Amino acid sequence: MQKKPVVAILDVGKTNKKLLLFDQSYQLVYEKSDRMEETVDEDGFACEDLASLTSSALELIKGSLHLEEFEVKAVNFTAYGASFVYIDGDGKTLTPLYNYLKPYPQDLQHQFYEKYGGEKAFSRRTASPVLGSLNSGMQVLRIKHEQPEIFARIAFALHLPQYLSYLFTDLAVTDITSIGCHTNLWDFTQQAYHAWVQNEGIATVLAPIISSAHVEKINIEGQSLSCGIGLHDSSSALIPYLSCFNNPFVLVSTGTWSITLNPFDHVPLADEELEKDCLCYLQYTGKPVKASRLFLGNAHEKGAERIASQFAIPADFYKTIQFDQGLALSAKERLLSKPCSSFEAVDLVELDSPELAYNMLIALLVEKQIESVNLVLKHQDAENIFVDGGFSKNHVFMNMLASHYHDKKLYAAEVAQATALGAALAIHDAWNPNPIGENLINLKLYS
Repeated sequence: MQKKPVVAILDVGKTNKKLLLFDQSYQLVYEKSDRMEETVDEDGFACEDLASLTSSALELIKGSLHLEEFEVKAVNFTAYGASFVYIDGDGKTLTPLYNYLKPYPQDLQHQFYEKYGGEKAFSRRTASPVLGSLNSGMQVLRIKHEQPEIFARIAFALHLPQYLSYLFTDLAVTDITSIGCHTNLWDFTQQAYHAWVQNEGIATVLAPIISSAHVEKINIEGQSLSCGIGLHDSSSALIPYLSCFNNPFVLVSTGTWSITLNPFDHVPLADEELEKDCLCYLQYTGKPVKASRLFLGNAHEKGAERIASQFAIPADFYKTIQFDQGLALSAKERLLSKPCSSFEAVDLVELDSPELAYNMLIALLVEKQIESVNLVLKHQDAENIFVDGGFSKNHVFMNMLASHYHDKKLYAAEVAQATALGAALAIHDAWNPNPIGENLINLKLYS
């Protein structure tokens, strides 16, 4: 039996670690997941179990080489950002994989921003709101100050996607998508590392920057294949859209967070945008992507719980609610007569049905989403808006959003494993002789 040529992608999220195989048409043909328990660092704060993650990564990739029906031609990696792995000259890890949610020492943070021009000026240059440990460059600075003996032994600080690649290539590199996502490391006005990186001695532990499309020829268990250097997950998820669409568009990626991305807006962030939680990512091509964030899924969950409790109905009641023009208009009229900034302020006792209450919840969330989208449309308009993730399947949400953007085309977009697919497309030329097809994304137009 002739084996099907595939690319293997290791997709590491906070909860699930997945191996995915795509064929030469970029159809998902195999998937295997691995879950693992967290451990704690030396301060007792929850963090990824780095030893288990390392073992799992090696086992998943090596296991894919023994699948009878597939021939793995290449491998690449994608993982969550804001996480560094510190290795010594022998490639051994030196610390736990610290959690980016770990509280950051306020004294060190204050001292740092004071030294480099204040929070506003610094954030404007690095396109990074002040986020503590989520600014991953600050984690390296913390090691230097709090654990100087460890810092002295660091050969390289590798972002997590590049560490996964290092396990197979022994090549220590830095990828532009990992340093270009709220790390405090990159000066977007100079398109280079910020001066503090050199001044504080952090540059000595950062590996050379190379192209996100770079591959190394490796040999695993007697099989020769091409190995990518890994990508940051948010930037990777954008690649399928950039591969399929040339005209300006905005992508609204929804879930617990709603992240609105405009890869065609290259205007530097203003103070007002930073204050409204805007930031910039870097595409795998090195170009900036302006983004805005909204805690949309969390607000929806809490609002739905309120409605379910008030009307004594199942918590997932909203899954059966269909869009109704009359209910939508009624909800908007009530909100106009009694304006409120959040759903918590809505008096549910006055409402006669959970359907009306849910339409009011969605109307308020859509208002917030419109504000978030408009933040990244200000300097570069777009004819098309793509919504993917959980809210793309919510017909009430999509119809209300479409009614506002009547001058644009609003699509619900569905991409199978967009993050992993992006990592596969990034190294397309290294393994796939076929052109990239146009059917990677399923679209449904709302008007």
